[in-house]
Amino acid sequence: AVPQASLARTAYLSTKRFLDVAIAGLGLVVTAPLLLLLGYLVKRESPGPAIFRQMRVGEMGRTFVMYKLRTMRRDTAPYDYKPEDETDSRLTPLGRVLRKWSLDELPQLVNILRGEMSLVGPRPEQPFIVERYEPWQRGRLLVRPGLTGWWQVNGRSDKPLHLHTEYDLLYVQNQSLWMDLKILLMTVPAVLGRRGAR
Repeated sequence: AVPQASLARTAYLSTKRFLDVAIAGLGLVVTAPLLLLLGYLVKRESPGPAIFRQMRVGEMGRTFVMYKLRTMRRDTAPYDYKPEDETDSRLTPLGRVLRKWSLDELPQLVNILRGEMSLVGPRPEQPFIVERYEPWQRGRLLVRPGLTGWWQVNGRSDKPLHLHTEYDLLYVQNQSLWMDLKILLMTVPAVLGRRGAR
């Protein structure tokens, strides 16, 4: 017989994936006009592509290309550390606004539809960061990375990396639909309050 815990886990993951596809699909339809407008404004303000592509590490260490609206100038090195605040000189004026309100993350709805990300989960990091993980930190790679997560709604990126990982591992160990819903609901005030926006 299949253990009850295994059945519950399978049911949770299936439901989570269904909700990911449904919400991300609807989100893309609803935000398509906004994405087209923002993409046009990004290209108009700064030469280069509207969409920024960067390799990230996902579930079980699999790499994938993550999409964002470009917020930095074209000549910025692709593997530089991300801007720490809105005064970073690499950011374009529009990029500052996009990052402040997390609008640059909208293209990741495509990553969710492709099965590379989920609505909720640890944020995916760049390969060179994952290569430096201590063994205990690799636990965050056991689940699909997310658009938002437990540490984002608990101060977002104000906290040092080791605390990010502790929040992520807490999520990995306590995953449930209720926790996912709670994180999604907490994300709205976290973004509106702009607490340490990435």
